[in-house]
Amino acid sequence: MAMTTDNPEPALRRGAALFHGLADRNRLAIVRQLASGERRVVDLTDALGLAQGTVSGHLACLRDCGLIVGRPEGRQMFYSIAHPELMDLLGAAEQLLALTGEAVELCPNYGAGAETPAEMTPTTTKEVAP
Repeated sequence: MAMTTDNPEPALRRGAALFHGLADRNRLAIVRQLASGERRVVDLTDALGLAQGTVSGHLACLRDCGLIVGRPEGRQMFYSIAHPELMDLLGAAEQLLALTGEAVELCPNYGAGAETPAEMTPTTTKEVAP
């Protein structure tokens, strides 16, 4: 992703949107499945053990980002990778992860021990009258 120095903001915004679209482990698992060829929703639910609604929602996100495409056949939709460069990007990410060792996985903000969004939201407490 070439970023110009004149006005980097649009490129930064697009780059952030791309990585945000890939920032969910279920979406990455779906992309990995699609790397080996077309899949239907039922194929993905069976392979990944996810609910149909979960898979459909993630497919919609990936499709809206232009990362996958759907091909209708009868009453079914077959999904595939829209651009082979996506697999190049993920391959480069795997190489980078190998170079960083456990640093990314242990990242306090996004790694394995990071708080989930639900854990990060403040809880409300009721005051109990004495």
